[in-house]
Amino acid sequence: MTHGDHLHPVASTTRLKIALAATAGVAVLELAGGVRAGSLALISDAVHVTMDGVALGIALAAAVAAKRPATNRQTYGFARYEILAALANGALLTAVTILIAVEAVKRLIHPELPSGSLMAIVAGIGFAVNVAVALVLLGDRRHDLNLRASILHVVGDALGALAVVAGGALIAVTGAAWIDPVLSLFVAAIVIAGVVRIVREAGDVLLESTPDHAGIPVVRARIVRVAGVVGVHDLHVWTIGSGSHALSAHVVLDDRKLSEASAILRSIDAAMRADFEIAHSTIQFECETCDPDTTIVCTQVPRESLGFSTKL
Repeated sequence: MTHGDHLHPVASTTRLKIALAATAGVAVLELAGGVRAGSLALISDAVHVTMDGVALGIALAAAVAAKRPATNRQTYGFARYEILAALANGALLTAVTILIAVEAVKRLIHPELPSGSLMAIVAGIGFAVNVAVALVLLGDRRHDLNLRASILHVVGDALGALAVVAGGALIAVTGAAWIDPVLSLFVAAIVIAGVVRIVREAGDVLLESTPDHAGIPVVRARIVRVAGVVGVHDLHVWTIGSGSHALSAHVVLDDRKLSEASAILRSIDAAMRADFEIAHSTIQFECETCDPDTTIVCTQVPRESLGFSTKL
C-alpha cells in the first residue's frame, strides 16, 4: 500500500504578515498610551496584544514550515508544525494572563486613578485596527487552525480594547479607580476562553481523534452503502493537519473480480471526499466467505486480500 503525498494548503502567510504588522503597531500604541494615562487595563491589553504578536509570529513561521514537501522520514509532510505552534500560542497566552491577573489584584488592593479620556481614545484606535485585522483573517478560517487561533487572538484584543474604551469613559465621568483593574481581569477571562478552545482542538489533532464532521458510525454506514461492500472493520479517521483528514479501513466485499474491486475503491474514495472532506484514504479489501462465528479468524489472516490506497 502506498500513501498520497498531497496535503491541503496551510495558513495564508500574507494574512498572517498583515496581522503581525498591525498587531505590533497596536501593542506599541497601547503601551505608550497606558504609561501616559497610568492605566493598568491599557498596559495589560498592550501586553496581551504583544503576546498575540509573538503568537502570530510563531503561526507565520509554522505556516512557512508546513508548506515544505513530504520527505522519506516525514512522509505526511510538516502540516502538524501548525498544531505545535497553536499549543505554543496557548502557553504564551496563559503566561500573560497570569501576569495580568496578579497586577489587577494589586491594583484592587492599592487603587490608582488613570486618565479615563486618554484610555478611551487609545483603546478606540486599537479596537478599530483589530476589527480590520480580524476581517483580513476571516477568509481561510475554516481551513487552518492557526488562522482560527489568530482570529481568536485578534477578536479577544478587539473585545478587550472595546471594554477599555467603555471603562475609560466611565472613569472619566465617575472617577472610580476600581474600574481599571476589573477591566484587566476581564481581559484575562477573554484570553483564557480562547486558550481553552484552541488547546482542545490542537490536542484532538495530536491524539488523532476522529473529526467532529466524520464520526466513525456515520463513515462506516456510508461505506457499507457502496454496492459490493458487505462490511467494514479496523476503521480509523484522523486529522493530519488543519483541513487535511485521513482514513484507513479494512473493507469486506462479496465475491468479485479484481477489476470490479477497483471500481468500488473509486466509489468509496469519491464518497469520502464528497461527504466528509477526507482526501487521503487507505483501503484494504477482503473477500470474506466464512461463517459469522469465524469471521474474526479470517479477517486476521485473510486468504484473499487486496490492498489499495487513494492518492491525494
